[in-house]
Amino acid sequence: MCRRRLERARDARTQAGWAGAWRQRLALKCAAASMRLAGRSEDEAALRDAWHLRQAGADPGPAGATFGAWRQLAGQPPAASADQLEKILDQLGLHWDVEALAAVCEHIDDLTRSGRPAPFAAAAIAARVVAMQSDSELFAWWLADLVLAQNLRWPRPLPLLMAHAFGPAFRSKPCGGKRIRPGEKGFERAVCLALAQAAADACRLAAELSRRAERLIAVGPKLRAKGAGDVIQRLLDDDALSGSLTTKRLSRFAARRLFERLQKLEAVRELTGRASFRLFGL
Repeated sequence: MCRRRLERARDARTQAGWAGAWRQRLALKCAAASMRLAGRSEDEAALRDAWHLRQAGADPGPAGATFGAWRQLAGQPPAASADQLEKILDQLGLHWDVEALAAVCEHIDDLTRSGRPAPFAAAAIAARVVAMQSDSELFAWWLADLVLAQNLRWPRPLPLLMAHAFGPAFRSKPCGGKRIRPGEKGFERAVCLALAQAAADACRLAAELSRRAERLIAVGPKLRAKGAGDVIQRLLDDDALSGSLTTKRLSRFAARRLFERLQKLEAVRELTGRASFRLFGL
């Protein structure tokens, strides 16, 4: 059942024009769970603000940088070079020496060649990372999704596991109990259970975004604003857009009017509930 759900999630990701928005919304959920693991208070709304409302090129802060790491996981092929992982560690506020990173990359390659079932390979890399450096559990979860994608031969990872790290699958007792961390007894079984739930949740989200994307695409011909097509594509590719977005063909004022028009046509949602500094998405 877990494999069928993962295959449905993969098929939705590879076939849909709105897959970018889907992946980034999954990344947001994992980033929010990461804040809890890091002992921070930012929720999905705060993470959206930190990332999408910052000035171009500005530092998004520690929370926004962590969100950026999950966004990068969702948006690029599942590669694992030492240089790439060093940048991810920096975004997560962690530091590893060169030898340790090389060892992790070698272990990832070994897991890919081993033919182990993908959930067990994901569990294995998470356990190895925490065993090497106990304060790097967040990095362990990030790598678990990357290794899962590699072993399932997905062209891009789906951020799945971190969002369930505090869920019932990772509890030592059915109604609570101690959280099962990477490498602890029962962790492999917990990963399998969590992946089944994560895949089901991802498929439900995909169905929801599919309906919203159809509506957005359908209203496209009714829009007269220059650059409206670019905005529609960006909405399909990302979790959110700023209401004051500017492009080569769209001024801030024109963008504001375009989003208001899209709202009236029920083609987008305003995601913040604010009257200013608004964000829009499917």
